[in-house]
Parts: sequence; structure tokens; C-alpha cells
Amino acid sequence: MLHRTVSVGSASGLHARPAALFSKAAAEAGVPVVIGKPGGDPVDAASLLSVMALGVGHGDRVVLASPDEAAGAVLDRLAELLMTDLDA
Repeated sequence: MLHRTVSVGSASGLHARPAALFSKAAAEAGVPVVIGKPGGDPVDAASLLSVMALGVGHGDRVVLASPDEAAGAVLDRLAELLMTDLDA
């Protein structure tokens, strides 16, 4: 399983607009991706409600993972998206 650990750059964390943009990108990725707080239970990254329920704030670290060994580029793109301030 591939992993990426990143800090969330959006000022409001993964709430409303940033979570919607991230979940949409994850859904369009074409591979299964999960997201979670380190040590916590991961959720489907394509599920807006699940992502928002994580309660991720600005600067919190999250782990992205995919069982698809060819998903490295997808995880890199999603990680870049998370590190960006999507509220701006």
C-alpha cells in the first residue's frame, strides 16, 4: 500500500469548500484512496461527508493511502492539493 503524509494548508482545514474540492479530485482519480489522521481510522477520500467528519484543521497532518501500487502520481497530486490553501 502506498502512503503520503502531508499537512493541510487550507485555513479552515478540511471543511466545506476545501473538503469538496479534495473529495471531488479523489473521486475522479480512478483509483481507491483513503485519508485519515495518523493512527486513526482512514475513510474513503471520495466521500465528502466522511472527509469532513475527520475534523481536520489547518496544519493537521493526514495520511493518504491507496492499495493500488500504480497510484503514486495520484497520491502526489492529492497531497499537493491538500498542502494548498484551498480557501484562497
